[in-house]
Amino acid sequence: MAKQNVSEQFVDILVRAGVRRMYGVVGDSLNPVVDAIRRNRAIDWIQVRHEETAAFAAGAEAQVTGALAACAGSCGPGNLHLINGLYDAHRSMAPVLALASHIPSSEIGLGYFQETHPELLFQECSHYNEMISNPQQMPRLLQTAIQHAIGRGGVSVVTMPGDIASQPAPEKSIEHALVTSRPTVRPGDEEIDKLRRMVDEAKRVTLFCGSGTAGAHAEVMEFAERVKSPVGHALRGKEWIQYDNPYDVGMSGLLGYGAAYEATNECDLLILLGTDFPYNAFLPTDVKIVQVDVRPEHLGRRSKLDLAVWGDVRETLRCLTPQVKEKTDRKFLDRMLKKHAEALEGVVKAYTRKVEKHIPIHPEYVASVLDELADDDAVFTVDTGMCNVWAARYLTPNGKRRVIGSFSHGSMANALPQAIGAQFTDRNRQVVSMSGDGGFTMLMGDFLTLVQYDLPVKVVLFNNSSLGMVELEMLVAGLPSFGTTNKNPDFAAVARACGAYGVRVEKPKQLEGALKEAFKHKGPALVDVVTDPNALSIPPKISAEMVTGFALSASKIVLDGGVGRMVQMARSNLRNVPRP
Repeated sequence: MAKQNVSEQFVDILVRAGVRRMYGVVGDSLNPVVDAIRRNRAIDWIQVRHEETAAFAAGAEAQVTGALAACAGSCGPGNLHLINGLYDAHRSMAPVLALASHIPSSEIGLGYFQETHPELLFQECSHYNEMISNPQQMPRLLQTAIQHAIGRGGVSVVTMPGDIASQPAPEKSIEHALVTSRPTVRPGDEEIDKLRRMVDEAKRVTLFCGSGTAGAHAEVMEFAERVKSPVGHALRGKEWIQYDNPYDVGMSGLLGYGAAYEATNECDLLILLGTDFPYNAFLPTDVKIVQVDVRPEHLGRRSKLDLAVWGDVRETLRCLTPQVKEKTDRKFLDRMLKKHAEALEGVVKAYTRKVEKHIPIHPEYVASVLDELADDDAVFTVDTGMCNVWAARYLTPNGKRRVIGSFSHGSMANALPQAIGAQFTDRNRQVVSMSGDGGFTMLMGDFLTLVQYDLPVKVVLFNNSSLGMVELEMLVAGLPSFGTTNKNPDFAAVARACGAYGVRVEKPKQLEGALKEAFKHKGPALVDVVTDPNALSIPPKISAEMVTGFALSASKIVLDGGVGRMVQMARSNLRNVPRP
């Protein structure tokens, strides 16, 4: 048997860690690794058109599967292109291994062609960032990187010079069993007891949930019932907590709706469950706050805490719920449910009057129809900007759907590349990219990746020929919009020229049929929907402080946005409120 080189050993270890694809663009220093992948039947090389797409795709794959995913970039500019997608994966806690190939080891530090310093460049967007400068570091360094990415949830970067990649792997190298999943973390008995006492003493408890409640839906509902608590959520918590939730009071924050703001500010004990919700202006300052999070560095960095609980949400509630006294007073919960229903009833009319005749098409209408027609287990990838608003307010979670976006990093152009990674995990699962025209055109070249691999991603393009969220930023600041208008082509014609299915929709009556035909198409498809650039939205509670540092979705034209089928959920929950 021929002796392995470092590249072959590198690829074998990735396969052993569960990696089935590596996304990237081939080239020079990366070629030995790509060739090793070519000769290994257990892993595929996914050729994209831009390395930023590679990192976004790997991050999305990791979020869908929960397993390690991988991407790579060649030396200098190639791996520099990875950085934005890696920031997003890292802030989304997606386990990703990034290979940053490097110039020849003998030339490092001498200003060689394409020389950069990856060990510095990727430091902030990774848990682990080291260079293989000698074959003897293999496989220990790669195994360590993998365990950091999986164990801590985020990115590990391995830099490897091209000449090192081609050298023989060390003999009798130490390969050990790899960590491929994360453990649950149970708080100590003392913290559980402190939290129990605070819950028992409180008359009005509110739960506010983030993505850390994934897998804990049943436990959250059981606890909410026991203490008669309203349950609000952040955007990343929506898909995990809103469905089958008779205690739902909506979402707080800049894209918020319903009574979540009131519920978090009018309680006397607020429990933050698995959320790193960044907008502290929406959090109360005069109530007791407890935060439960599996990452201790998140505890207390958004608000002053009366109790910090380091633990997994599900395990914490499993320990806590049997110990707390069951509350019988539903007055606070019922009042919040009523406020929530009234708030949604008040805004839902904004986009239901003659919406099927409005030209340009209301984007809210597009999102609403999309929500109704999409599969029950669809994966939605959502561009940053106004698409975030429509997804937050119109996509209905059910426990099987996924909604992935750049919700923590806030990057443009994320939806299409994330759809690529999501679709590779399962070609039979419906994947829908909710793209804005600004984000789509930024990485439009990777629409060709869909065609090249015949990935059946459906791109629904909200085409308002503008950078809508940026216009809102300017509006809030009292500035005239400038530099926000896009001169766009017929994107459906572009899709057809690329070899995909493409249809353009300019009238509301065309929309449903166009979406159905696109969904029926077996390959990639793009629906170019011309939408109203004046469709704007405002959160339920705003203040001058909330404006600072972020665009409030505000307008003098439209004061509130619709909320889709969520009003039906609120009505249903309200029917469960006991009558005197």
